[in-house]
Amino acid sequence: MPRQFLPGLRRLLVARVPVPPLEEKSGPTGNAYVSMTYAGTTNVWGTENRAAGWDLDRVIQEGYERSIWTFKSVEAISKHPGALAVEIGRGGDERQFAETLTDHPLLHVLNVQANPLERATVFKKRLSAQLLLSKKGAFVEITRSRGGTITRLDLLPPNRVEPIPDPHGDYLSHFEFTTYDGRIRELDPSRVVWLRDPHPTDPFCGVTPLEAAGLSVDLDVKARTYNISFIDNDARPSGIVGIDVDGLDQREIDRIQQRLAPGAQHAGETVVVGSGPGGLQYVDTSTRPRDMNYETLANTAKDEILSAFGVPESVVGNASERTYANADREEWNFWQHTELPHLSLLASAFDLDLDDGWSLRFNTSTVEALEFPRRQRREEARAEWNAGLITVDEYREIAGRRPFNVAHTRALWISPQKAPVPANEQDAAALGVAQDPAAGTAAGLPGADGTPPAIAPSGPAGGDSAADAVAEARAQDQQGTASSDVAAAGDMSGAADVESAATAVDQARVNVPLALPGDAADDVSAARSTIERRSSGDAAADVDAARSGIEHKELPHEEGFEVTDSDFDTASAAVTAALSALLARQEGVITARLHAPKTRKHTRYWQPESTTDLRHGEGPIDGARVVGAARWEEETTSTLNPILQQVASATAGALSKSVTGTATVPLGAAAAALAATTLAGQAVLTLLSDLADALHTAQLEPGTLDELTDTVASFYRSRTAKFVTLLAESCAVATVNGAADAAAESTGPSVLRTWITRGDTRVRPEHQKLNGTTLPAGTPYAVDGSRLRYPGDPFAPADLTVRCRCRLRYRAGPTTEETH
Repeated sequence: MPRQFLPGLRRLLVARVPVPPLEEKSGPTGNAYVSMTYAGTTNVWGTENRAAGWDLDRVIQEGYERSIWTFKSVEAISKHPGALAVEIGRGGDERQFAETLTDHPLLHVLNVQANPLERATVFKKRLSAQLLLSKKGAFVEITRSRGGTITRLDLLPPNRVEPIPDPHGDYLSHFEFTTYDGRIRELDPSRVVWLRDPHPTDPFCGVTPLEAAGLSVDLDVKARTYNISFIDNDARPSGIVGIDVDGLDQREIDRIQQRLAPGAQHAGETVVVGSGPGGLQYVDTSTRPRDMNYETLANTAKDEILSAFGVPESVVGNASERTYANADREEWNFWQHTELPHLSLLASAFDLDLDDGWSLRFNTSTVEALEFPRRQRREEARAEWNAGLITVDEYREIAGRRPFNVAHTRALWISPQKAPVPANEQDAAALGVAQDPAAGTAAGLPGADGTPPAIAPSGPAGGDSAADAVAEARAQDQQGTASSDVAAAGDMSGAADVESAATAVDQARVNVPLALPGDAADDVSAARSTIERRSSGDAAADVDAARSGIEHKELPHEEGFEVTDSDFDTASAAVTAALSALLARQEGVITARLHAPKTRKHTRYWQPESTTDLRHGEGPIDGARVVGAARWEEETTSTLNPILQQVASATAGALSKSVTGTATVPLGAAAAALAATTLAGQAVLTLLSDLADALHTAQLEPGTLDELTDTVASFYRSRTAKFVTLLAESCAVATVNGAADAAAESTGPSVLRTWITRGDTRVRPEHQKLNGTTLPAGTPYAVDGSRLRYPGDPFAPADLTVRCRCRLRYRAGPTTEETH
């Protein structure tokens, strides 16, 4: 019985072309050839010529052109090789070569012009479609110049090419190509690329999905043909009216027929026909649903055809009844399991023309569906970074980006943009953020009087920070008093120097990224100028001696509550640490965005990958889009809000306990912290607006991407230090004073508050006039036509609040206003 090219298409039977037996001088006789001899063993492969019965013309006519699902499957797979560019390179990963070639002749015939009649896109699409439809495979004739350079590629009709085995032991003798005028050309194997999806047993035959889906294709075509034929051939009327015509004349019969006239315009009408003298009878012959159930057959055939080709229905255009996530996953499955192997098979056909180490493949770096696993890995890495399990540099390596390799990106952050907050003093010392109790509260630990905890960045490893010096001092035996140490320090001039507390503080300042504002810095400077080096002594005692010799600028304390320099400095240090980390990451993100392909696409900074790369343009990079100021404003507020809320709660609780005896935190304290974080967010927004303007200005003249990167780096170098110092000081003053004032106002007007300045030359004249002015809680201070609720009020004019260091002293008193 002759074979058929599809098991279900019975009408397409094609007799197998008889193949004459091959002559052999020795060995097995018959229809066989010797493929190889190794270690004395001869393998004989049979040439059954399985592909001879596959009539490609009828396959295309019956299985491709008439079956919508076969057509859509072939189109879905073959359109991508035609659209994607081919590249030659080596090294790198599965998405991008480390090194590429740009002048190989294969790139021209596969990306620009395959032959005089076909562009490369058309050639690659036809090659892909033939591979999917032809059981014999696809044949590409290569034409070379006299120098061996490939000049053109031509697709040969698969049904006109016959591979001829070599009877003398070689794999293939030659190819026979039958031209359209009947002549036979013999083609040397070196001139033909024979591409096929390999058959498991027959090397002269390929496989095609259409063969496995033959019954389903046949079922789909015949089901549609049956229904069309039924519609065309069903000549039965929808009903028959039987009339006794013996008593009717022809005119009456014509009248009844006119009343029952057929046609689409009369569909669904109800017709009343009166019975004549002879009576009338009506028989309904309308059709009912068919037993063949066309809908079920069509859906079954569709699913089987799409499964054979490996194409989900959402890929061919129908994504109904699927969520976005399911449709995206189907797209990724199609690329991963169907399209990528198909592209790899096509590209492998031309690897023999390349030197060792070089390979050819389709560039899929722009395929969005293939980013699915990488997006998952980046999401997991971001979650690990948020949990403090990996560093910023480790995340960038996972995301395929260059690490910044700076201190902030090499460090682990337990909570993003925030320093560690220890649970006890021992943990604080281990983390390197502990402080001497005499200097204030330990970092992260509330003081006994309710002062806010210090949140400072951990110092560098190696034990050179002030915290390490204090911890070492605590471990030593306490000897002598502060006064004796000061006297000894004065008597031992000229002795060998050792590290004193002043040296430790000096080293600590070097380790802190930005100088901290406030009187504490002045105190350390005074300590350095009054303490001489000594040959030996206890570090902790040196600290106490240094503090005992410092002259404080604070006014004598009266009964009541007053925020101190330590409150401001602690809050400012916490904000400084958070802002420094945020701006360092901000600079890295903006720099990475400048280099991102999506940013550079269609701008003059795009480097074309080939002559067909159309992503180059003449426009500039959108600086505002790269900077993303709105996003950083939101991130600034979310970063600083927990820190300032903690400071506000501690300050308000301390004041409430001092005035009323009960530590309560009113809602106004949280509002003061929120107002300060909003102020910080707006300040960052203004800073980044200036950066966007700087990027725009830098692109007014021709330049390179590296010059734009230098613009970003120089902007942060020139602006960051001063910006962080001013903003941290403003946030600290606004939060501490605002929280204290909210707590005082919640107790009632019986609490009086007095404006206190620092008493130095930095105090504004307007604030000097307010020094000593006492008002009841809740009454604002009038300054040059403006009203200040408290020093550093974020809702007051900036010229009255920026760099303000004033504070308020609170005490219980009469409700009448007092002035001094």
